Amino acid sequence: MTSLPDRGKNINPKKKYYMAYTRMTAADAAALIKNGDTLGMSGFTPAGSAKAVTRELAAIATAEHEAGREFKVNIFTGASTGESTDGVLTEAHAIKYRAPYTTNPSFRKSVNKGEISYNDIHLSQMAQELRYGFYGDIDWAILEVCDIEEGADTCKAYLTSAGGISPTVARMAKHVILELNSFHSKDAKFMHDVYEPLDPPMRQPIPIINVGDRIGKPYVEIDAKKIVGVVECDLPDEARAFKDSDPITDQIGHNVAEFLVNDMKRGIIPSTFLPLQSGVGSTANAILGALGKHKEVPDFNVYTEVMQDSVVEMMLEGRVKDASSCSLTVSNECLKQVYDNMNYLKDHITLRPSEISNSPEVIRRLGVIAINTAIEVDIYGNANSTHISGTKMMNGIGGSGDFERNAYISIFTCPSTAKGGLISSIVPMVSHQDHSEHDVNVIVTEQGVADLRGKSPIERAHLIIENCAHPDYRPILRAYLEHAQMGQTRHNLGKAFAMHIALAEKGDMHLTEM
Repeated sequence: MTSLPDRGKNINPKKKYYMAYTRMTAADAAALIKNGDTLGMSGFTPAGSAKAVTRELAAIATAEHEAGREFKVNIFTGASTGESTDGVLTEAHAIKYRAPYTTNPSFRKSVNKGEISYNDIHLSQMAQELRYGFYGDIDWAILEVCDIEEGADTCKAYLTSAGGISPTVARMAKHVILELNSFHSKDAKFMHDVYEPLDPPMRQPIPIINVGDRIGKPYVEIDAKKIVGVVECDLPDEARAFKDSDPITDQIGHNVAEFLVNDMKRGIIPSTFLPLQSGVGSTANAILGALGKHKEVPDFNVYTEVMQDSVVEMMLEGRVKDASSCSLTVSNECLKQVYDNMNYLKDHITLRPSEISNSPEVIRRLGVIAINTAIEVDIYGNANSTHISGTKMMNGIGGSGDFERNAYISIFTCPSTAKGGLISSIVPMVSHQDHSEHDVNVIVTEQGVADLRGKSPIERAHLIIENCAHPDYRPILRAYLEHAQMGQTRHNLGKAFAMHIALAEKGDMHLTEM
């Protein structure tokens, strides 16, 4: 492997001034990384993720494997990344261990085959658990930046479209590589608020009282001695194409909007409304769109982990006042729109590290209304947001647990069925539990709304079956309750997974025998 550059060569002893950090190619930077090294990456979703060095690292891994040598690395990120990290490194069989979240299809397949050790972690906890020393040393931090101030002692690195865990990995890493990506406007720096809390027992309250409060610096501060090199590139964000809304997601969005408006009319939600958090994807877009179009919903704020195109559109319309997020997970067309309107948006968009955007403390203080998507929900309100049939990882818990457990109102949404009706999303018992009944206030499907607040288990069961389950599956779920043994929570353990077993054996939950 290539040896590290001599940082001392950038100091002119005669003139006593500092010259620019070493520029290098992505291939030269990747060649410094060794088998078994641990990498900490910038980004949160594909937004702000490293793209140049990781592509070359995948090529090195492929060459090493062809030569009969082992080459795998461990990776920590803010959340998911793009194809140029999770995708190419998975295809190159270059990932040994990965945390805390990913959405890449190739990665998912490898995880479910047992080829990659994957640790699914609440996103708010990733940075602090690294600082606590739970996962050992970080050899390399690879950060995408839009601009740098190249000081002799300290580098000011300005991030692009996401906060993630960048300040923590930059401080903890032995070595730092910066990808200076000219695709991003240097004006991206105006959106960032970089704040890293102290660790116990010295931790202080996070002083965010309003969605738009800025409490940190616009840059990541890095010890200049750690910076091995700067890789200059021009690579677009690998924004994912989300499906357009459909009648089902539109109806779910309408149901959520009506529910929240009714809560506001009842005085449960203040007349000024409360900040919203919504997950990623077509359903989230539909929900936010429905709220934005609802004439009785006042202009509102967003405190979330991922900002999508719909939020930016509503901000430019004045419908969303202030938005705080960890990332701009938007199309590149929308990202250009953000940069073109930076004079306005820099005062209304704040990008934070994930442990701040997802902080339980701040979520609870602001009274965030949390809306996330479940794979399946059981009749008592327990939700599975990560595993298909209890075993196959889909993506991970992400930040849903951070928000739902600490929300003013916690809402889970899902279509009542999947796979053309062969699967019911409402089941007697979830095959994997990510969110317990104690953390779930409301279930919403296209069929209707189940408000679980103040309800006993059996009351919740009847409400979820009648309001949220598809009519085709209500008789099966009612029959399950008839077979269930009395108790605080009624179950028949012999039949609790009968619907899942019917799917596995017959390919259709309609064929369940109770």
